[in-house]
This record gives sequence, C-alpha cells and structure tokens, in this order.
Amino acid sequence: MSRYLADPALTNIFKDLVSVSSLPPKAVETDFAVDASGFSTSRFVRWYDKKYGKATHKREWFKAHLICGVRTNIVTGVDISGSTVHDGYFFVPLLKQTAENFAISEVSADKAYLSHKNADAVERLGGTPFIPFKSSNIARIEDFAWTKMYHYFMFNRETFLEHYHKRSNVESVFSMVKGKFGDSVRSKSEMGR
Repeated sequence: MSRYLADPALTNIFKDLVSVSSLPPKAVETDFAVDASGFSTSRFVRWYDKKYGKATHKREWFKAHLICGVRTNIVTGVDISGSTVHDGYFFVPLLKQTAENFAISEVSADKAYLSHKNADAVERLGGTPFIPFKSSNIARIEDFAWTKMYHYFMFNRETFLEHYHKRSNVESVFSMVKGKFGDSVRSKSEMGR
C-alpha cells in the first residue's frame, strides 16, 4: 500500500478526486478561503545552529495548501509543498482549480497571499478578493483590482474585515483534518508524504 501511495502518477488522480468530491454543494458555495498548514513527518533534519554553536535536530515537515468553501467547508482544491515554499505561489492554481466547477463571488486569504497577481486573478473570475494590507502598502492607479481592494480596505474597513473573517473557516477545515487524521504523516519518502 505504501509503495502504491508513493507513485507520482497518483498525485493528479488524488487532486481530481478532491475536485469531484466537492461538487455536491456547487449550487450554494460561492465564497472561498485559502490557506496553508504544516504537517510533520517521522524524519529529522540535522543542522548546525551558529548562534549556540551546537548541532541540533529539527523535524521535517511539509505544507498542505487548500481552498475551501466558507458555507459548507468543502475542500475544492489542494496542493502540497515543502516547508520553505511561499504560500502565495499556490493561490492562483488553487483558484483556477475551484473556478472549473464553481462560480466565485469572494475569496478571503491572509497577508501571505497579498499580491497584484492574486488580486487580479480573483477579479478576472468575477470575484472580490479580501486580503488585508500591510501598513507599507499603497494604492497604484494602473492596477485596478489592487487599488479597488486597497480603497475598500482603507475606507470600509469594518465591512472588509467581516468578509475577510470568513477565512477562519479554512482554519476550521485544517482543524477537522488534523483532528480526524492527525497532524503528521508516517511515510518516509517525499512522494509518499
């Protein structure tokens, strides 16, 4: 069974199964949330800690990136990465995977997903992005989606945050997944994880 699950050919099949299993609430789900969470492994990595001058051990881990509906908490797209890959890279692929089967009205995500590219992707699909801004961000006139989201955030912050806090549903999804299956995996091979 472990060798079978470690077959790279199954990755796309598993992703397709996630998409197909999300179809029943298609008619009611229009608002989505994106996030990532870490899962530990049974393997350890050694590194040299320069600050203290001693060898230490650190458990390996990876990230599961997912997009879910905020009404039903159904997972509509998923991807896996190493622990050092930035979350923002997975936003557009997850969004496209969801848009194949769902009409997108809103997408909520945390500051890790804040980028012009991600805001434009939601806007092109007819949705509204709700990604909060950092204090150093400014509006750019040439980027319509970013500017519109920025002004909404600055001038209607209370309403913006009501929409943004739908993102807490993705935290609930990860909590349910980890509660049911645990927060670690046992496979030793990278593909198996």
